[in-house]
Amino acid sequence: MLLPFLWMVGTSLEQGGLSNYVEAWTAVPFGRYFLNSILVTVLTVVGVLITSSLAAYSFAIMRYPGRDVLFLLFLSTMMVPQPVYLAPSYVILSKLGWINTYLALIVPWTANVFSIFLLRQHFRTIPRSLYEAAVLDGCSRLRFLWKIALPLSKSVIATIILFNVIGSWNSFMWPLVVTHSEELRVLQVGLSYFNQEQSTNYQLLMAASTFCTMPLLLLFVAAQKQIVSSYARSGLKS
Repeated sequence: MLLPFLWMVGTSLEQGGLSNYVEAWTAVPFGRYFLNSILVTVLTVVGVLITSSLAAYSFAIMRYPGRDVLFLLFLSTMMVPQPVYLAPSYVILSKLGWINTYLALIVPWTANVFSIFLLRQHFRTIPRSLYEAAVLDGCSRLRFLWKIALPLSKSVIATIILFNVIGSWNSFMWPLVVTHSEELRVLQVGLSYFNQEQSTNYQLLMAASTFCTMPLLLLFVAAQKQIVSSYARSGLKS
């Protein structure tokens, strides 16, 4: 990941230096694109954390008929590629009147099956005796989730946040389909239009790609310790 990034930086600085970044930034409203991507990413990740923690807690801790079958049905949706449900999803959003709105960019992605799977697997490592002791002390289910289960899952939560931030930040096909106004363009869609306009100006293209990639690189460097910790704990038996 670092070598391609360094290559883009070198190419953008080859001619014109820092002026390439200024020219690329002002050529199109990248500031607006960044704000849209940040808004969509933050709200999507918050929604994923809420839905994933509740669903994973249900599948891992609670006991009710059909729980495992329902979980398998959830996992089976991961095998469906995005082009298959793109058209039906567009029809649904059109009937709701959400096309070309922030709701279309955010709401459909506030649930993530893979995040539910990761949290569910981690919650299963929490001793059942801990849950039973908390219930005996008068702890409700939601309080156990908030006070005990989630604090014990910080490394997994950090991994989920990183994966969903990368997925939302790099999202291209879905925003391109459900929005058509420049005010709602996210970063990747705006970068695509910029690439079409500056198809032969490689210095500006590399400069734009560099400051579009920089936030993800910084996030990865900041969260790599938690990611390693998450994978290390997944190989330990309680």
